[in-house]
Amino acid sequence: MRKLFKNKKFAVLIMAIFLMGALAGCGNGADNNADNNTPAPAPAPENPQIKMATTTSTQDSGLLDAILPEFTKDTGYEIEVIAVGTGAAIKMGETGDVDVILVHSRAAEDKFVEDGFGVDRKDVMYNDFLFIGPKDDPAGIKGTDDAVAALKAIAEKQATFVSRGDDSGTHKKEVKTWAAAGIEPAGEWYKSVGKGMGDTYRMADEMKGYTLIDRATFLANQDKYELEAMVEGDKLLLNPYGVIAVNPEKYPNVNNDGALAFIEWMTSEKGQKLIGEYGVDEFGQALFVPDAK
Repeated sequence: MRKLFKNKKFAVLIMAIFLMGALAGCGNGADNNADNNTPAPAPAPENPQIKMATTTSTQDSGLLDAILPEFTKDTGYEIEVIAVGTGAAIKMGETGDVDVILVHSRAAEDKFVEDGFGVDRKDVMYNDFLFIGPKDDPAGIKGTDDAVAALKAIAEKQATFVSRGDDSGTHKKEVKTWAAAGIEPAGEWYKSVGKGMGDTYRMADEMKGYTLIDRATFLANQDKYELEAMVEGDKLLLNPYGVIAVNPEKYPNVNNDGALAFIEWMTSEKGQKLIGEYGVDEFGQALFVPDAK
């Protein structure tokens, strides 16, 4: 009996040692997770849905598809993207139909804020516009860097020009450049199609015409079409983007917390890094230059 009692005591001792080791192992596992800096899931926001109006050129570039999943992972917010022209995006902000806008027409953006519709505007990124056209280049503008001279040549030759005609940021830039050339384009050669950038690019290619396009959309889609870069590098063609929250004092129902979270993330070190990296692997160059101040 004494021997059995001793064996039982020994068994209990062994079991206690085993349990202590197991608990220590669990503790070390937790420490290891901490050492690996595994991020905790983002807490669910009170209102996780954000509506954003942005430009078709931003959407057509593929940028949003590339970076928004990271925003959702980091913040818990989901974004519904409504891709329209800048003019239409701003109108959606003016009626309180969206929470935030991401657009590219600085004069219109400043007026949006001055009129009390938007708050907390931030610079996000920029790229540039360029004129593209058919390989045979009937206006003889290929390889130049003077946008005004190029439009004068196109008008003089009455070469087909396809305009978005949709009050977008791209259309506003085109109108401004025609005005700088002292020309009001009209006639059979000038096609105002009222379409987004992707559709306008396709139609210009089908018509073998010239058009103004943002560099991101051109690079992201150039393998589909035959139009070539014609005129680029003119400072007149710079294309900056801004992000603006819709004013919650004017529209109390907007998701202002979500809008501000999006603005903060887009202008953060991580957001800016992702913007600056987009396109490098696929196209050999970045499609946007991060520009948050």
